[in-house]
Amino acid sequence: MKKEGPVHALPTDMQLSLDSHPDSLAAWHRVTLLAQNEWICWVESAKGIETRDRRITRAMNELADGKRRPCCWPGCIHRVTISD
Repeated sequence: MKKEGPVHALPTDMQLSLDSHPDSLAAWHRVTLLAQNEWICWVESAKGIETRDRRITRAMNELADGKRRPCCWPGCIHRVTISD
């Protein structure tokens, strides 16, 4: 059986932001691990620090608004296939 799994660890700056936004943190715990991976990869794919900071802010707002994945992004290209 094959399944896809997350490959990204939660970066410190994103964790700190989640910790300071209770609504976003609660939403973070409600989404799947793969959805968390998508948010992390989207933030980490930013080329500049300003873009990264904007994406973290946007992630906090969108999670609090109930969005489960980043909008208008093709998804994490780093997913791995795990064989049992």
